[in-house]
Amino acid sequence: MHNSFFYGTDHLTSGICLAIAAGQTKGQVSPEAAANIQSSWEEVQKIVRSQKPVYGVNTGFGPLCDTHISEKDTSLLQSNILKSHSVGVGKPIPLEIAKIMMITKVQALAKGFSGIAPQTLTRIIWHIDNDIIPFVPEKGSVGASGDLAPLSHLFLPLIGLGEVFIHGEKVSAAKMLEQYHLKPIVLGPKEGLALINGTQFILAFAVKAVQRLNDALDLADLSGAMSLEGLTGSTRPFDERLHNLRPYKGTKLVAHRLSAILEGSAIGTSHINCSRVQDPYSIRCMPQVHGASRNAWLHLKELTEIELNSVTDNPVIFSAEDTISGGNFHGQPLAMVLDYATVAAAELGNIADRRCYLMNEGKYDLPKLLIADAGLNSGLMIPQYTTAALVTENKTLCFPASADSVPTSLGQEDHVSMGSISGRKLHMVIDNLEFIQAIELLYAAQAIEFRRPLKSTPVIEACHDLIRKHVPYIKEDRLFADDINQLHHLITNGSLLQTANETAIANHINLFNDDDFRIY
Repeated sequence: MHNSFFYGTDHLTSGICLAIAAGQTKGQVSPEAAANIQSSWEEVQKIVRSQKPVYGVNTGFGPLCDTHISEKDTSLLQSNILKSHSVGVGKPIPLEIAKIMMITKVQALAKGFSGIAPQTLTRIIWHIDNDIIPFVPEKGSVGASGDLAPLSHLFLPLIGLGEVFIHGEKVSAAKMLEQYHLKPIVLGPKEGLALINGTQFILAFAVKAVQRLNDALDLADLSGAMSLEGLTGSTRPFDERLHNLRPYKGTKLVAHRLSAILEGSAIGTSHINCSRVQDPYSIRCMPQVHGASRNAWLHLKELTEIELNSVTDNPVIFSAEDTISGGNFHGQPLAMVLDYATVAAAELGNIADRRCYLMNEGKYDLPKLLIADAGLNSGLMIPQYTTAALVTENKTLCFPASADSVPTSLGQEDHVSMGSISGRKLHMVIDNLEFIQAIELLYAAQAIEFRRPLKSTPVIEACHDLIRKHVPYIKEDRLFADDINQLHHLITNGSLLQTANETAIANHINLFNDDDFRIY
């Protein structure tokens, strides 16, 4: 983990971005980046004095790109764009996402191609460092021409408008400035456009998804391994030789992890000579299914990292004489991979639901509905209804937002990415997936009880012990919603994966055979 990060010159990853957002890493502008920022700002001043028409500097925006703006009005133009484009609606996005938006915007502006004033960048970094996070509504971006509405809301406080959260309390930006003895910034030419042109809304959701989906993938392997033990499944399908014959990176990693987690299990060796020829797909094909989702995650991580180190402004200022009005703000590269990742996340839920159903059937010496006294007790009949509902809800969220486009800006912006919706939908699917995985853990922990006195491996036993501290063995019907919520908390607070990883390290179990799958 880096203790410091230099915006504009250092290479930003999802992990470093999250560490800055968490206050674990300090972001600052290097002398080299500061010189580039100052130079770019000076080039914009030259453009204004020359009166050479450059989009967004001395012209109107969108379909008004042919409207000339006088030199004296270039500053007013920039504050007007923040006001007029702040049209987001809906609930506020999570504060962490808004903070990541600021971090990623600083990284892009600090490259020195946007004409931002040094003092404006310094103020944004002040917001990050002091955890004073603007209110940003969740809806209103079409993901091209930049994430205009959410970025406008994000930077309204710079000019004394909008609202911010201070220690969780929402206050007006004007009150915040007064409280901290600050003055609103007077935006110079190009600055308003530089602030709102970019993909930082989409990108922030992608950065957080890299982390959340990675955790969900790790948990899928762990809960799948626990389910396999409860079902007395075979580890033979995870043999490295088999997966070298079809060497997808994700598949090989999952096979390796499952083998590592399950090696040496007394439950596993107890049925090594049984008559069962092969397991159902939801057990046997975990490397192929979980692995396909891991491949999708790897693609998401790769493209997110490219975007984290890109300039997504428009126009791009190379010099006063050399500016390019292009389309780096278009969100399609991230929109498509976010939609792909949404399918990947949903599939983890699909296969987990199948394992829950399998454990309920009363096969492989397990009692029907995983309870000894079924009939008087319904046992774990109904939690699988919840997984079925969540799986289906996730399927409805898998329609790719990037497949749609609605023309905007009087046809000037006639193809848009809708990547903002792709990013939000992915997190909705992961929200549901975490509950599905909680329910699978409920089933798997109960199924393992029927293999006693045999023990599983150190990792699985440590996780089983943690589960049992919060969710007792099921002897009779009770309020299972409480159990599900307890397990969901163990997932979302990271304690279950932490227990698994710490146990693996303590027992010299290597869960990774490819560093590509780490986020830092």
